[in-house]
Amino acid sequence: MEPTQTPRFAFGPRNYRLMWVGLAILAAGFITMTLDSADYGEGFLGITLGPILLAVGFIIEFWAIMAKPGGPAPIATDPITRAETAPQYGAPVAPAAPAPTAAPTYKRP
Repeated sequence: MEPTQTPRFAFGPRNYRLMWVGLAILAAGFITMTLDSADYGEGFLGITLGPILLAVGFIIEFWAIMAKPGGPAPIATDPITRAETAPQYGAPVAPAAPAPTAAPTYKRP
């Protein structure tokens, strides 16, 4: 029987907070554009402030998706035994020298 593993989510709490802030700013941008009293929304609120808020909201949403999730690092699992393994840190190891082989069977011209 395989050991049960807790699900790992792609986003952390920080990402979800940024998403909520971005959604709030997007909503404020759409509401701001509807509050313009000029004909067809051609005043300052509808043409300048609302679209700026929307651009800022979309940038925050993009940042919320691309930011690394906060919290502990994911735990690696061994693909064969599926056991959780901690990362091993130590001195770097030089690669092993290739074993000596027999002389080639061809001659260079």
